[in-house]
Amino acid sequence: MTAALRMSSLYAPTLKEDPSEADIASHRVLLRAGMVRKSAAGVYTFLPLGWRSLHKIERIVREEMDAVGSQELLMPVLQPAEIWRESSRWDAYGPELMRLKDRHEREFALGPTHEELITTLVKGELRSYRDLPVSLYQIQVKFRDEVRPRFGLLRGREFIMKDAYSFHATQSSLQRHYDAMSAAYARICERLGLTYREVEADSGQIGGKVTTEFMALAESGEAEIVYCSGCDYAADVEAASTVVPRHPAASKPAPMERVHTPGIRTIAELASFLDIAAHDTVKTMAGLAPEDRIVFFCVPGDRELNPVKADRVVPGVRLLEDEEFGARKLPKGSLGPVGAGDRWNALVVADRSLEAEVSWGVGANEDDYHFVHAMPGRDFNVDGWADLVAAQAGDACPACGADLLGARGIEVSQVFQLGTKYSDSMRAYFMDEDNVEKPFVMGCYGVGISRSLAAVAEQYADDAGCAWPVAVAPLEAAVIPLSAEEQVTSVAELLWNDLAGRAVEVVLDDRDERAGVKFADADLIGWPYQVVVGKRGVAEGVVEIKHRRTGERENVPIADAAERVAALVAEARLSLRPRTPLPASTL
Repeated sequence: MTAALRMSSLYAPTLKEDPSEADIASHRVLLRAGMVRKSAAGVYTFLPLGWRSLHKIERIVREEMDAVGSQELLMPVLQPAEIWRESSRWDAYGPELMRLKDRHEREFALGPTHEELITTLVKGELRSYRDLPVSLYQIQVKFRDEVRPRFGLLRGREFIMKDAYSFHATQSSLQRHYDAMSAAYARICERLGLTYREVEADSGQIGGKVTTEFMALAESGEAEIVYCSGCDYAADVEAASTVVPRHPAASKPAPMERVHTPGIRTIAELASFLDIAAHDTVKTMAGLAPEDRIVFFCVPGDRELNPVKADRVVPGVRLLEDEEFGARKLPKGSLGPVGAGDRWNALVVADRSLEAEVSWGVGANEDDYHFVHAMPGRDFNVDGWADLVAAQAGDACPACGADLLGARGIEVSQVFQLGTKYSDSMRAYFMDEDNVEKPFVMGCYGVGISRSLAAVAEQYADDAGCAWPVAVAPLEAAVIPLSAEEQVTSVAELLWNDLAGRAVEVVLDDRDERAGVKFADADLIGWPYQVVVGKRGVAEGVVEIKHRRTGERENVPIADAAERVAALVAEARLSLRPRTPLPASTL
């Protein structure tokens, strides 16, 4: 991506002040550095500098996809409704699916993902096990109609994504490619300079039971993760298995007692009123399952119910909205399992950590009253025990028992084992070696291209702008003359041409601006290496090279400056080298 540009003709409208709409570092930097501009809520235009950085991310992704044998194609963003109905996702996907009609009243969707379209594409072409496995990918715009787009590129409605899909005859073949893709995704994160974690995750709308997310660690990340202090275990809190600390001292059998608790509506208030710890109480939440059945979920009082886990236990369940409690005559602040089956035909599901707790403090299903010493099996029945609570720092690792630590992350990519979810529903079959028709075993693999740009910006932003790694920087070096005097500009032009001749991506700041403006823009945009050409330095035969990321400065003879910068860039590029292509047998 060699280039030699001039700031005087570069469309890079920088901003002096932080935009009021920007809440996080990456959003501020990308707007102020003239890399993106907002077109509508959650929709952005990528200006030349931002587009250059996106192309660099795409190049890295393409190299890694090619290395594992995946082949690039391009599918339309506009997808016919009938294929989404065939997979049963037209209604299930929800309002994030942007639906529209053409002039003939035919229904379409703007693709948020392409499982349906790719399955439709190959099911008439890949007819034999001899044709398999096949892996195909694209880099394309997606659209999801987010209810609250925010945080710039991290939660947009329109975004750029690499999505790949693989088709296999056997689960073992899928596993090999899944492992190869996972390794490629780790390499992409490393080449982008991201500090990241591979975490167990929930598959969400995509489906499948096996999935891993690649999370860039950042305080602004929307996802909460836990990771082990003693082993490699890491997971999104929605997917993390939990080992909740138990408190047997609170589990002494005693007669159930009804206690008047006037005005008590929260666990904190209840624990204070009863003079006990919050973990000695049990919190009950109400959900509605398909076929209109009430479900009571019981969890330790100091923990939160994980809705994703609840849905795994009772598929299709959703937590009740506030206004629904009154309509169903449910006392929102005093819910409990005692009498729930008789009164509401409620299904009672409790977190498995409570199974060892003999005595519970619970709501009495009556405003201003609670029960203490309620005992499962004696005073009420539990229909099922399950892992229900959201994991948190301090829990024991489910793999080794060491303490879990907490962090926030930005999901930049995810890999899925789809199995036969789509091939079954869409009748996508092949003939195996015994001439038996079978559904494809599928995998799905996504990288957020524009989201990755924001994730890198989030990790490399500082008070002055963004200290981009060379892998993502719009250009690698800048030559900054500090005056318009001929002896300064001639040296600057000479160095600019010399760097371009050495295949360094370089920009010359030839604008008629004060030195302070040039320095501020250079740090804001984040050129990794800045060659400062001043009148005094030229008189002494030297220029200054500034390393944007470290702030280090070095004076170098003019005759050696281009060679020195080229060497710095070459060293930084070492992390960008693609892997040796894997043997064909990997796919």
